[in-house]
Amino acid sequence: MSSAISKNYENPMREPQLVKCVVNIGVGQGGEKLRKAFDVLEMLTGQKPVETTAKSTNAEFGIREEQLIGCKVTLRGERAYDFLKRAFWVKEDRLPEGCFDEYGNINFGIHDYTEFEEESYDPNIGVFGMNISVVVARKGLRVNKRKNKKKSIDEEHRMTKEEAIDFMEHEFDLEVYE
Repeated sequence: MSSAISKNYENPMREPQLVKCVVNIGVGQGGEKLRKAFDVLEMLTGQKPVETTAKSTNAEFGIREEQLIGCKVTLRGERAYDFLKRAFWVKEDRLPEGCFDEYGNINFGIHDYTEFEEESYDPNIGVFGMNISVVVARKGLRVNKRKNKKKSIDEEHRMTKEEAIDFMEHEFDLEVYE
């Protein structure tokens, strides 16, 4: 896990860091299809996924509140870096600028798990796409997430879209285009 960036920050608290990477597969139903999605996530990340449930009822899709509809894995540290390098390889080390939000978070999708370098199609599993969400922030982000003595983060200390793009370009040799 590399934390040295081309910019030298006078204050180490200003240095951006990769906080986490969440990989999500939504299948819209439980049962066999969900079990296969679990297998795909575990195969790709080397970590056991957790179930995700519907937050509300949607009659159009036949989904009830609290129904199992998908699975996700949260990666941190070295595992997050390794997975993102492989995911960016699938995207040919290029992402559109629209994948970054105003606070420096990154969201993108991969249409099929077989696009990963070492994976091949398995007819027993089928085709599964995934959403990948990445949080890039400065040290101190935890103060607005913790349970006790929660504080807000000053606007100056928050990550910006431009800083996150710069971080990803230097950390992962990622090309960001319009």
